[in-house]
Amino acid sequence: MKREILISGSPRETRVAILEDDRLVELLVDRPDARRMVGDIYLGTVDAVLPGIQAAFVNIGAEKSAFLHASDLIESEDEDEPRDPDDDTDNGNGGSNGGGGERGGGGGGGRSRRRLPNVADELKKGQAKLVQVIKEPIGTKGPRVTAQVSLAGRFLVYMPFASKVGVSRKIENRDQRAKLRDMVAKLVPKDSGGWIIRTVAEDLTEQSSKHEIDHLYEMWKKIKRKASSARPPALLQRETSLTRGIIRDLFSDKVDSLLVDSKMLHNEVVQYLKQIDPDLIERVKLHAAEASLFDEYDIEAEVRKLFIPRVELPTGGYLIIQPTEALTSIDVNTGRYTGKKDPESTILKTNLEAAREVARQLRLRDIGGIIVVDFIDMESRGNRDKVLQELRTHLGRDRARTKAFAVSELGLIEMTRQRVRPSLWHSMTAECPTCNGTGRVFRPEVVVRRMERSLKRAGAEHKERQLAVRLHPEVALYLVEQEPNFLRQLEKQTGLELEVRDDPMMRLDEFRMVAQPAGRDVTEQYAVA
Repeated sequence: MKREILISGSPRETRVAILEDDRLVELLVDRPDARRMVGDIYLGTVDAVLPGIQAAFVNIGAEKSAFLHASDLIESEDEDEPRDPDDDTDNGNGGSNGGGGERGGGGGGGRSRRRLPNVADELKKGQAKLVQVIKEPIGTKGPRVTAQVSLAGRFLVYMPFASKVGVSRKIENRDQRAKLRDMVAKLVPKDSGGWIIRTVAEDLTEQSSKHEIDHLYEMWKKIKRKASSARPPALLQRETSLTRGIIRDLFSDKVDSLLVDSKMLHNEVVQYLKQIDPDLIERVKLHAAEASLFDEYDIEAEVRKLFIPRVELPTGGYLIIQPTEALTSIDVNTGRYTGKKDPESTILKTNLEAAREVARQLRLRDIGGIIVVDFIDMESRGNRDKVLQELRTHLGRDRARTKAFAVSELGLIEMTRQRVRPSLWHSMTAECPTCNGTGRVFRPEVVVRRMERSLKRAGAEHKERQLAVRLHPEVALYLVEQEPNFLRQLEKQTGLELEVRDDPMMRLDEFRMVAQPAGRDVTEQYAVA
């Protein structure tokens, strides 16, 4: 599979696009005003201990207190064969570390099998606690943190509070695994903690291993020194930049090329590679053409589509992706595709296409949490299994942990995807002030009826004599064309002198009532449903 990484940088924004076989599969965006937190290490203060939910809230200086669960106070039992953190977690800012990878988001495997400590015995209100962010603040929730701190390097992840040397599951050769584990175990300082050997370390040399162990161990000693003198809440260690994180965690000999459109970022990449993997420098190219890098690869058009619910499928079917508070729903439709064979074959082909595109869209939009996919109903159990297998195969390319359950009798597949940060839809858009996020506004005729009821209430209270009503031009046009006698009839019924004015500054389903001649807004006083 052909893999490319494109990095487009400007002073106020860095964007990273990951392409597989010339198709965009991941987009990572970093801005100074919305800096990523995953991987940052803090000395916090315990704000509250909640034994009822086996958790505590820790003040790390963020807008909201961080959530610390009892399961994140202890070492995971599954460290012998840990998943490589960069395969676990979509951490484009370099937050792909042992803590974020093994314990982040929707809960790690093995949590239910571990005996959890009593959080009230471990933590007290006002206590200083060293923690690391494993999940960004999302919606009304603050960040999630772990006490199992980890420091990621190019080849190794260091976990000071763990105790074992593990090898990434993606290194499958048993002899190679044993060789790497023995080499690292021999080099690490005695009782220094736990270490994970990452996937990219398959050809790790003793010299490179020793250099990285020394670097990470020294970094940890520096963090401990800062913690001993810091006054909480305090930031002790900031995770590396988006660009460096991508190079460290993703750029390997399995990536064909890395293109950068900024000279400054290009120099940063080259200098960093000189330290960690000089052989890869020849794959780094500076894009100097007049057309922008993302335009040249047609990325901008793809980015625009990310915020549209409808996703077209190659043969004419389509998906509708709808995020809600509780989950994300994805509906599959055949659209204009009718097929040439029997209906079951047509549906199967559409569903298989949809399964591939669903897996891609989840990565691309960075959708996490609970996802329900409503595939088109199929009669054959075998066909349902084919669709599920196709979905699972393509989800296997995802760096975030995913789990897809069997197809239900209604044709639904329920699944989960690890959520480390808000989706692109949440992080790059704001709630519409007109519809308050519903995507719907009242029709002109409904606005007129609401206005009519408000004016009748004002007339019944006999406090006003003259009212000017301001409406959106489209609603005013509806009155002129559809109800030309509305105003005259309403004046007779209410005894009010009424004047209607169109105002392009009004929202489509809004109206304002202003008492004349004082100019006092009385809309809320006479508001009705």
